[in-house]
Amino acid sequence: METEHRVSTLELFFDLVFVFTITQLTVLLADDLTPRGAGQVVLIFTVLFWMYGGYAHLTNQVPPDRTVRRVLLMLAMGAFMVCALAVPTAFGAGGVAFGLGYLLVVLVHGALFTQAHGRGVLWFALPNVLCALAVTAAGFFDGLPAWGLWLLALLLQFVTPVVVQRVAASGAAAEPEAAEQTVGDQLGGMNAAHLVERHGLLLIIVFGESVIAIGIGVGSLPLSAGIAGGAFLSLTIASAMWWMYFVRDEGRAEGVFAQTPPERRFKLAMAAYYYAFLPVLLGIAVFAAGVKKTIGHLGEHLHTGPAVALAGGVALYLAGNLLFRAVLGIGPSRYRATALVLALATVPVGTGWTGAGQLVALAVVLVGAVVAEGGRSPAARARATAAESVTGS
Repeated sequence: METEHRVSTLELFFDLVFVFTITQLTVLLADDLTPRGAGQVVLIFTVLFWMYGGYAHLTNQVPPDRTVRRVLLMLAMGAFMVCALAVPTAFGAGGVAFGLGYLLVVLVHGALFTQAHGRGVLWFALPNVLCALAVTAAGFFDGLPAWGLWLLALLLQFVTPVVVQRVAASGAAAEPEAAEQTVGDQLGGMNAAHLVERHGLLLIIVFGESVIAIGIGVGSLPLSAGIAGGAFLSLTIASAMWWMYFVRDEGRAEGVFAQTPPERRFKLAMAAYYYAFLPVLLGIAVFAAGVKKTIGHLGEHLHTGPAVALAGGVALYLAGNLLFRAVLGIGPSRYRATALVLALATVPVGTGWTGAGQLVALAVVLVGAVVAEGGRSPAARARATAAESVTGS
């Protein structure tokens, strides 16, 4: 049986700093709602979230319960803050500063992991350093060379897990007992409760970003009935997305991880809490950018950018959530798949009618999906069965 290992307040503090990078990405996207701006946001966030995941796995295995570890984790927080401050100009004048901040994030991560695994960290620490160097080098260039170096950084990230797992597998063939230690400690051995709780806390903080976007969008505008209604609708949409994960999925996800053998948790965590969580978190950021651009123009026809951001953000979230459920083998999925299609269909409502109309449509779609799914949930079926038993008796 696993020992109790919950998220510490320092880890939560770390997450608050990291989420500032998402706040900055929302600002970047809201200022440039174009394919170019969206591409920059995707590249920057994917690179940053890779190292966030690295720190989530790190503190799962190396808890910040000693002074040296706490100080190093705070140093990493400062490095993430540098990255966040440089996000708006990461493809311009702030590119080098972003890269150097990211390099420090990587170096501290490797230093902390050595306390648990010694030289074994080189298999993933060195590719991370090369990734950071590619991002730093991109700061010295403009245009295609910069984009190429960012894409190289992503390639290094996606290749690293494959390399580490193959090294572990080859070690298993050569020296089974030593390799089992490597697999259990470096690729698995993660505490299920801590892993799920850590990412749940991150998600709730990111949802807070969507709430902040409402206030930023309102700004100094007078608080009319229309503005209050738009804010209520935006919060309703965010609440429905919250409900889908925290009421329907989080507990079941922890159960799946708890039943998964420790040596297999790394691969499952990569699929569920990295690849699937990328569109989940990006979707919230994109939706927040759409809210920020819409809330002051609720009675007007929306431009294509804000309308696509509202619908696309919700659709991205649902796509990531569907992938998350598929990876963990939990369902049902048809209601959320239907909601994804219907969310995208609200773009003409915003561009052809009003921003308020699109918010209403999105709220109806998501709340409808939650209600429809609730009637089919395992808990609902269990209550229905219990009620029938009581009635029959």
